[in-house]
Formats: sequence, structure tokens, C-alpha cells
Amino acid sequence: MVYWKSTERMRENGPDGVEALPGLGVDPPGAPAGCRRVRVERARWEWRPTDGGDPAARVEEFLAAYGLPLHDLARPAPGHDPAGVCGAALYVSAAAGAALVGAPAGAANPTPALPEVAVVVYGHGPAAPQPAAPPGAPWWLGDWAESWTPRQHADAVASVRAAIGRGDVYQVNVVGHARARYAGDPLPALGRLAALPGARYGGTLTGAGWAIGCASPETLVELAAGRLITRPIKGTRPATVAGRAELLASAKERAEHVMIVDLERNDLARVARTGSVRVDELFAVRRWCDLWQAESTVSAAVADGLGLADLLRAVCPGGSVTGAPKLAALDRIAALEPVGRGASMGALGWVAPGRIDLGLTIRTAAVDADRVHVWAGGGITWGSDPDAEVAEAAAKSAPVRAALAAHRVPAADASAPTATE
Repeated sequence: MVYWKSTERMRENGPDGVEALPGLGVDPPGAPAGCRRVRVERARWEWRPTDGGDPAARVEEFLAAYGLPLHDLARPAPGHDPAGVCGAALYVSAAAGAALVGAPAGAANPTPALPEVAVVVYGHGPAAPQPAAPPGAPWWLGDWAESWTPRQHADAVASVRAAIGRGDVYQVNVVGHARARYAGDPLPALGRLAALPGARYGGTLTGAGWAIGCASPETLVELAAGRLITRPIKGTRPATVAGRAELLASAKERAEHVMIVDLERNDLARVARTGSVRVDELFAVRRWCDLWQAESTVSAAVADGLGLADLLRAVCPGGSVTGAPKLAALDRIAALEPVGRGASMGALGWVAPGRIDLGLTIRTAAVDADRVHVWAGGGITWGSDPDAEVAEAAAKSAPVRAALAAHRVPAADASAPTATE
């Protein structure tokens, strides 16, 4: 097997001596385009549940120690120091978000090499042309092994409908997982994923023995000009004329969407200036790959003294990938999903004084030493049809899998593993 994490492809990175993949082609979502060629990693910090402590507070402390004070997001950003740090990539998993609100973590992370929180601080170095990537083995991707069968997925949908009927919840997002063996260098595949049409948060992040590729269109939270913004997405149809008309006319999709908009309004209200929460746009239809999706924009003025840690506690995990009420939905998710959400349904993006831009990690893949992992799901309401929900999850996953599989070579022509799932 060709191991991506082989020694010759690793490097020492940052003052803490953290091993990470070469920076070539690694581009965190939300990072300023102007610093792309001069961005240099200065430090990183990772958190796993065995480390203990409050991960949100520790993120804020770590950033402050490296010149990124985010303890009062309402303050004007300090002047930029070209010789200092410019910002940081931030990843917070769905399991870490659940921990922040005291909810059960659910099933185990299928990618144990992947941390639940990662922060990578960047500064600027001399601009230089990027060297060519070293030649790697041909890309080979095996068959996908699903975490559950279509029947099991449909049964989970039926279970949520039963919980709604009992009054336990109003909506629950149910997510499935699949994994496939690979050989070769996964970074080009993750780069193709990040470049999918409509990927507002297209990008990658890597660490020792792990990498994340994101093609998300959804804003979990953005801070711009003193306002917090979230753009929940709920409602999906094929990107055809008929599909758009059907999405706009669907009472079920609109009810599901409005329910999550209300939840996001409440989340922002916890950390906003009193009376400042507003819905700027409701149920706008936008395209991601070959799908129409309904998106709304909710914003609020940031409250004085609000720090990054409290903001993360308010918005993580995202309402559109949990459900309502959020804590009750998280209980159902932990009971139903057979595999942990890993890199999906969390947060990934950029943080800096005066600027936060975190995407929700839908349409996201993760890789470890020998497998690629993907996730997909959807929100379940009383009006959900189990078979239709299974088909919707497959439609969301299809462009992700196609991007990862592109340019792969037949098993006979690659150093492909012989073991099967």
C-alpha cells in the first residue's frame, strides 16, 4: 500500500514541532485571498476529549497567546502588523460542539487520527512561487462501504417521525457515513472537492495523518462590520427548472426551513445586542453543484464583551444539522447514528480580530492513513418520507464522491490494497 502519511511526505511545522503535511495546496476556507502566497504556519493546537478542559475557552486562550485577541468581538480590530500573525484556521467537530452544550457525543469518530478541535495560526513570510508537488503514486479509490443500508436509514427516519409524534422533538437531522480505501496522495482529490461549484467554504486543512476537504455552501457564523451572520440551508431539489419550482412550492420544505431559521434566531439572540436580531433574507433558492437549496440569512449586532468561546458555545453544533429543540435532537442523533460524524456537521473556517468566517462542514470529506470518509444526511420532520430522505442524502453525497474518485486509475494499474472492507 502507498501510505499518504509516509515519512518523506511529512514535515516539522511550527514552534511546537507539530508534524503536518506539506503546505502545498492547503488552503483553509475563509482565509484572505491576499495572503495566500505569503501565508506561513506559525503554531497549531489540537484537542481531543481525553485532553480535558473546555475546548472553546482553550481556543480563545491559545489564539490570544499568539497575538490574536478574540475576547471582545465588538472591539475594532487592531491595525495589521505585516510582521505579525494574520489569522488562524479553526476547525471544531460536531462532537466537540455537542460537548460544548453538554449533549452526548454519540458514536465514536471513525477517523481517530482526526482531532475534535484544531487551530492553526498563520503569519506572513516572503512571497515565493509555490514549488511543484512531488510526484506521487497513481490515485486509487476503492468501493464505498456504507455505515447503514438504505433500509436502516429509512428506519432511522421512521424512528424520528415517531419521536415527533410523541412530542419529543420537532425536527432531527440524521446523517450517514461511508468510507473507502485509497492509495496515493489524497490532497489533489480533496482539492477537487473544495473546488466544486457553489462551495462558499471550499478549502482544505491538514495535520499529522489526517486531512479535511470541504465544499460547503453554508455559513455557520460570520462576523463582519460588527454584525453576526448565519445562513442556514434547509430544503433540496435537483437543479432543474421543475426542481426549483417544486422547492419553492413545497409546504414541507418551507416549514422545515422556517423552523431552523427560528432556532438560529434564538442562537444568535443569546450573544447579540438586545433587539438586534433580524431575518435579512428568507428562503432564497441557490445552487450547489446539481442541486437547488433553500437558504436564509439571519444577522444580529454583536454584544459588547462577547468572546469567541461564548460565540462557539452559542452556535455549535449548527442548528441546521442538529434539529429542534437542539438538545433533544442531539439526544436522538446520539441514539440513532451508528457512526460518529467525524469531520462533518462541524465548523471550519478563519478567525482573526474583526473577522470571523466559519462554514458548516456539510459536503465534507476526511482522510486518515488509508481511508477516505464522507457523510450526508438531511432534516427529518413529521412530513418526511423515509425513502425520499434516503434518496436526498444520496444526491447530496454524489458530487462529493465523484470529485474524490475523479482521475483514479483501475486497481490493476495502481498500488491498490488487496484487503476488502
